Amino acid sequence: MRNTCGLILGAILWIAMSEGTLQADYPIQPVPFTQVKLQGGFWARRIEINRRVTVWSVFRKCEQTGRIDNFAVAGGLKKGGFRGIFFNDSDVFKAIEGAAYTLAAHPDPKLEAYVDSVIDKIAAAQEPDGYLYTARTINDPNYRYPGREARWSHLAHGHELYNVGHLYEAAVAYWQATGKDKLLQVALKNADLICRVFGPGPNQRKDVPGHEEIEIGLVKLYRATGNRKYLEQAKFFVDMRGRADIRGKTYGSYCQDHKPVVEQTEAVGHAVRAGYLYAAVADLAALTGDPDYRKAIDRIWNDIVSRRMYLTGGVGARRSGEAFGKPYELPNETAYNETCAAIAQALFNHRMFLLHGDAKYIDVLERILYNGFLVGVGLDGEHYFYPNPLACDGQTPFNQGVLGRSPWFSCACCPVNIVRFVPSVPGMFYGVRGRTIYVNLYDQGEAQIPLEGQVVRIGQKTQYPWQGKVELTLDPGQPREFELRLRLPGWVRGQVLPSDLYRFDPPGEGRWQLRINGQQVQPPVERGYLVLKRRWQPGDRVVLEFAMPVRRVWAHPKVEADRGRLAWQRGPIVYCLEGVDHDGEVLNLVVSPQVELQAQWRPDWFDGVVILQGEAKRVRYDLQGQRHLEEVKLTAIPYYAWAHREVGQMTVWVPTGPELIPRPPKPTLASLSRVRASHTWVSDTPRAVNDLKEPKHSGDHSIPRHTWWPRRGTREWIQLEFPRPARVKAVRVYWFDDTGRGQCRVPQSWRLLYRQGNRWVPVKNLTPYTVDQDRYNEVRFEPVQTTALRIEVQLRPGFSGGVLEWQVEPAER
Repeated sequence: MRNTCGLILGAILWIAMSEGTLQADYPIQPVPFTQVKLQGGFWARRIEINRRVTVWSVFRKCEQTGRIDNFAVAGGLKKGGFRGIFFNDSDVFKAIEGAAYTLAAHPDPKLEAYVDSVIDKIAAAQEPDGYLYTARTINDPNYRYPGREARWSHLAHGHELYNVGHLYEAAVAYWQATGKDKLLQVALKNADLICRVFGPGPNQRKDVPGHEEIEIGLVKLYRATGNRKYLEQAKFFVDMRGRADIRGKTYGSYCQDHKPVVEQTEAVGHAVRAGYLYAAVADLAALTGDPDYRKAIDRIWNDIVSRRMYLTGGVGARRSGEAFGKPYELPNETAYNETCAAIAQALFNHRMFLLHGDAKYIDVLERILYNGFLVGVGLDGEHYFYPNPLACDGQTPFNQGVLGRSPWFSCACCPVNIVRFVPSVPGMFYGVRGRTIYVNLYDQGEAQIPLEGQVVRIGQKTQYPWQGKVELTLDPGQPREFELRLRLPGWVRGQVLPSDLYRFDPPGEGRWQLRINGQQVQPPVERGYLVLKRRWQPGDRVVLEFAMPVRRVWAHPKVEADRGRLAWQRGPIVYCLEGVDHDGEVLNLVVSPQVELQAQWRPDWFDGVVILQGEAKRVRYDLQGQRHLEEVKLTAIPYYAWAHREVGQMTVWVPTGPELIPRPPKPTLASLSRVRASHTWVSDTPRAVNDLKEPKHSGDHSIPRHTWWPRRGTREWIQLEFPRPARVKAVRVYWFDDTGRGQCRVPQSWRLLYRQGNRWVPVKNLTPYTVDQDRYNEVRFEPVQTTALRIEVQLRPGFSGGVLEWQVEPAER
């Protein structure tokens, strides 16, 4: 069943090479996830659900949406056109990679046979020279996509290279799991083509992928084959970024292509692309020994954890571009925090640990695992979040057009990324360097750890993350001297993140104690690890206990969205308030800055969790605008578990003063109306135009918006349908325009129509139609009695557009 020809490079890297083959590598080697069996604890349940439910669910969705059929059509196995989005090939590759990891840990002939049948279709779709991109091979005349003109003609957004990066990862994973190399041969044939086309030679292209990922895949091919040309190709793609002097062009900061990688100092652009790039640069730092790579990612990592990471470990503040924001730009309700970005950061931080051996990278990784990542997949294993905000008004469909979790997305990168990531988590638990074993993460299970040619078995017994007691039993086979390093989590050491971006209240380290065979010891702490160096005997028992108080958390004062607000953390778990526990409303709750919450174990909630309970006040305003406070009971649940009972309001950060709860605006004719539009981008919502949230300027990304993206230069409309017939005489429209940041502009022109029976009739305007930025554009007209108004816009050529807010003025009768 398995190919056992070497060591798998970690749960995430998972590439086999016999020991000593590589000229250089990470100083710390991860223990393969196939050697770490989690049983009966927190992650074992999620891995099992991934195996039984998620793997099959994503393959079904890939079938239903034509993703797999695209390969069959491209390979001439069936007739048809192209279905879906031009980068959908990558979804199938990621699903295969997830299946491979599942098979490696749990053989399943049915799953293996199914994947073999999918691989047959992929192989058929490959062109004779190795090219593999079904959108181009099918060449559907009804489908337009970036780069249709010719191969490699739109690398900034065409995804030809991104797709095959995931092919390489899947191919090596499946070969490792089954010993079958059909997909690996497809990957190598494609990679050989890439190496011929792109490179430093006089007849080769000097260009880079707009969406990084192929670099990680090429490194894995290098590890699998030992062929250094794949490593050199990865290095070429990284080194060419930002080199306008060689390429004659770059793709800008959105693609991390604004300057050479070794000169970059901060995280910019699309958060997923960035995370994949930084992970690849870490690989190159390890495999080439180039100190400039290491210095660059050290700088960028510090920038992320010091100025751009959410309390949950999520990254990517902006929906526009799914991108990092400015330093300390961390809005809550409009936070994007794509699940894929959390996975990319997990890959990056695990590699940083392997490179440096410091617990701070595992501290960040743990925060991502239990919060920013885990929220992305439902407990059932087949409903997902794409973005992960830290607040929700219970009305805005933030999840790609859906308010709650969704079983799939048209752009389905997150579900298929989840399916490959979950089974790889056990490979992050341990690391080995010489005669030192690192214990990074805690959960119930057993591990077989290779140490200088022999095996050390370590068993963990724990109820982590709900309880702080971990019992480790060691079996080195015979008495052996080695060093055991146990991570003392950052939240125990008094750190929220390894920076001043957040702080615990009260400050200071938590209580912990360590016993070896019943005897209490006080070992030294080095780089976040308790260092235990001794001659270990079979059956030695180590018990590590740390207190798990409920900790208040405050953000850096530069984080404007969190000023005067606090959050809670217990152990590695970040908490939130959900409307279902508070009569549907949590955005009007306030707490005392000194509030104390009590932890309570609830086995009947969310497969068993610790909830927090305490006291809060609800802010109410009467008809005269006077503020009133009422006592309420507060219940906080783990952030990852929200939206499992009913979808409503949610918040992580809670105000500590009633003045932070704004007086709600009075309902208006517009706000009570139903909104419909000719088209709405999945990350936006028509309801934004009548939510009574005042824009600060036309490029305001801190509030919801409606856009017609990605439609450009077209005629579009949006309409308000009144709750009852009304006589109206004016409207005011605040256009969305993100010049300098995106591709939306104020419209070229517009007009207003009203519904008269079954017809739409233009109003007789008394003032001109204006398209100014940063203000309301008012048009007054002869009063009309109607049930609906429609704005009809002509978008500017080459640009899309949108609306932030729309007001309607009733006419006196």
